Amino acid sequence: MKARPPRPRLVAALVAVVVGAACLSACGTQGIQVSKSSPYYKGAALFLQRCSGCHTLATVGAEGSATSIKDRLRTNGPNFDFRKEQYAQVIYAIHNGGFSGAIMPQNIVVGVEAQEVAEFLAKYSGLQAPKVPVIENTAIPGAPAEGTSTTTTEGTSTGTAAK
Repeated sequence: MKARPPRPRLVAALVAVVVGAACLSACGTQGIQVSKSSPYYKGAALFLQRCSGCHTLATVGAEGSATSIKDRLRTNGPNFDFRKEQYAQVIYAIHNGGFSGAIMPQNIVVGVEAQEVAEFLAKYSGLQAPKVPVIENTAIPGAPAEGTSTTTTEGTSTGTAAK
């Protein structure tokens, strides 16, 4: 009895299943890097579920932001690896659909879930932001730092200009 050669459709289907399984196992292998016992874990899981399509944050394996200006889509949100956010800013953005109100859905999470996402993002955003040193003018006590100015109540500016 002669063995039949494999059917092309069957072989193609098996290859597709194997390749698909490999892709699924590779996708999101980084996952959430916050301990399940952490008070921030639920916020991390919610961020991954609701926000990762448009935002990047390595702590949860999210890669939704554009990596290049030329490749940027209108829906690409800020990269939270480099952009630090405070709790109040996140709550505002969640309730108002971001800061421009044009792309992000309003109230993408609500109530306690919104608070959990805001707490998580306030804790873990900006971890890869470059640290910029602060230089203070200590030559004259109480003087503003060089390159800064102050505005009086009349609206006129005082201080030194940067050289």
